Formats: sequence, C-alpha cells, structure tokens
Amino acid sequence: MSSFRTLDDLPAEQRVLVRLDLNSPVEDGAVQDNRRFSRHAETVAELAAAGHRVALMAHQGRPGRDTFVSLEQHADILADHAGVDVDFVADTYGDDALAAIRSLDAGDVLLLENTRMTDDELPEKPPEAHAESAFVETLAPEFDAYVNDAYSAAHREHASIVGFPLRLPSYAGRVMEAEYEANTAIASREFDGDVTMVVGGTKATDVIGVMEALDETVDQFLLGGVAGELFLRAAGYPVGYDVDTDLFDDQWERNEDTIRAVLDERHDQIRLASDLAYEDDGDRAEVAVDDVDEKQQAFLDVGSDTVADYEPVIHGSDAVFLKGALGVFEDERFSVGTVGVLSAIAETDCFSVVGGGDTSRAIELYGLDEDDYSHVSIAGGAYIRALTGEPLPAVELLERNAAGDFDV
Repeated sequence: MSSFRTLDDLPAEQRVLVRLDLNSPVEDGAVQDNRRFSRHAETVAELAAAGHRVALMAHQGRPGRDTFVSLEQHADILADHAGVDVDFVADTYGDDALAAIRSLDAGDVLLLENTRMTDDELPEKPPEAHAESAFVETLAPEFDAYVNDAYSAAHREHASIVGFPLRLPSYAGRVMEAEYEANTAIASREFDGDVTMVVGGTKATDVIGVMEALDETVDQFLLGGVAGELFLRAAGYPVGYDVDTDLFDDQWERNEDTIRAVLDERHDQIRLASDLAYEDDGDRAEVAVDDVDEKQQAFLDVGSDTVADYEPVIHGSDAVFLKGALGVFEDERFSVGTVGVLSAIAETDCFSVVGGGDTSRAIELYGLDEDDYSHVSIAGGAYIRALTGEPLPAVELLERNAAGDFDV
C-alpha cells in the first residue's frame, strides 16, 4: 500500500484544487463521453457533498491537434455524471479564474480552462521548477489543499501534476487511490495460483518491457495484437511485417534482439496465436499461422482457435492482467479475440485487472459487465509504468508530501 494521504484524511471545509484527467476523443468538435467522466465524478461528488469549495483542473489534447479544445463541454458531461452543478470559466489562472475561485461557496464546483492552454503546463520539468511557475505560484495561495485524482497522467512531469504538491498539503482522490492499489497488485500481492497476463495492443515496445519486468511474477503470457505478431515473426513465421500498415517494421527493428531473447529464455511461459484473422471480400476470414506462406494482407485479430487455446489458461488462473486489445475490436468482425478473452476473464473467479485506456472500452461496447472484473483501469502509460515497477512522479510527490518533505 502507498503511504500517501487520501480524501479520508482531508480536513473539513477546505478550498480544494483538484487535478482530474478528462482527456477524451473529440468527433466533429464534440467531446465524447467516456469512462473517465464517470470515474472522476465520484471524487467530485464526494468533495461537493462534504461542503468543500472545489476547483477542478484537467487537460484536453495537445496544441496543434484537433483534440485540443476548451473544457466547456467537459463541465456539462461531468455534471451529468456527478449529479452536481459544475460551473466553467474560460481561464486557468488569470483574473477571471481567480474571481470565479474566490466566489465559490461551500459545495460549489468550478472547472478551470484546459491546463495545456497555459505555457507553464506542458514542458517536462522537475517539480521544483514547476512549483516556481506563474501558474502554480498564482493558484496555490487560493487553496488549502491539492487533490490529485489523475492517475492516468501520473507518469507526466507537468505543472498541474507535480508543481502543487510542493506548495499545498496534498491528497489522492478516489481514482488515484483505486488505480494505484489495483495496478501495483501484480508486484505487491501474493496469489495462491497461476498469474496470467494477456498482452496485446499496438505499442509492442511498451508490452515487451512489461514482459521483461514481470517474468518472475507472471506464470504465462497470452499474446495477440502487434506484439503477438512480432513474437510469431521471431518464432520463424512469415508474419509481423508491414502490409497496409506502419506498425510492425519499425518496432521490430527497435526490439528484435529483445523479442528474440525473451522468446528464447521464456518460451515455456509464452503462448502465441495459432491462427489469425483478416478481411476477405468484406468478411472475416481466418488462417492457421502454420499455413501462412507469405503475409499478403493485414491481420486484424487473433483467430477462433487461439481464443479456444487461451480460455482454459485464463479459467485456471488465480489472477489475470490484461494490457491491450488482441485485435481491432472497434470493428465487430475483429472483436473475437478481445471479447473472447474478456469474457473468459469475467467467467473466472480470479483477481483481474483490465488495463490500457482503449481496451476498457470493449467492455462497454460489447455489453460486458464491469462488475465482473476486480478493476478496469482508465490508464495507459501510467498502467505500463506501474506494471514494470517504474516510478510515477505524481505518486512519489503525494508520498513525499505526506511524509513532510515539503514546507507547505
């Protein structure tokens, strides 16, 4: 367990500055509702109900991208989930923001403008440098406490993440608390039976690092997605090359030696796909990897036989961690692998964590029940860091703040 403080330790009637992660898909200018809003709404509703004066910070997109938009729409979506009014001010730490903050009454909630619209936010800097920024030095005196609920951004050294713990008593929100506990369980908990990790997604470099870090903890790895194809390539199959994609060759070039070493050293732990799926005249088609002579089209999912191979391994596990989808599940034709393993996990009486931002969307998309899993993570990069044991700056600063390392 972490040694940071939580909302249970927050004194009454505080002026609270809260960092959330509401970063969302944007389609034709419309911000899309997603799991992050409903999760963070629990922290927001609890703080409002307790009578705190609450100002929220969050980011959306990056400068230069279509997703870099105002948080005005986010306020309405969050309000619907939290069941409280969420006011919005189109300013982060200027006069308008300060006036809105100072007018908050007990139980009021205010969302400040996109933190990334300030010059101080984005550069990765040490906490001490961010703590001296105009952004932090202007806002901090307006508050009694800082709450970080943005676990999915906990690996970032941005001003709103790492600057305020040097200036204010700091606490973990409910999302931060729950995510940290679940995502570190693979390293911190003892399990009676086998620990299985399902590895997929498009960022093979990330998951290869996880496989290296967890070889002593995980009993078997079940592979799919880009990483799965690259491991098949290392095993001598003519797949894992770019055909109508740019996902494979570059990652192979950067990771070939590591992939070969991991496969050689841990081949008994690693289960590879026995068949793969592709599009043929608009329909799903499958081919056994033993029958592939040359890769002529993109493979978009693992095959049905692979799912049948993986299911009994999952059913026999005491803990299952999933990172990344096994196929392009957004297309129902190629959801068989991802939905198949998610269903097998749901059927199993085990400790289970489904992680990797996009992958968790498959649960909602295909009518699965989130309650069938021990934890569904909304984090991507931070989840990877937690699995590999790398430090998370936001968590470290919450711990240091609780330990009294800063004169706040």
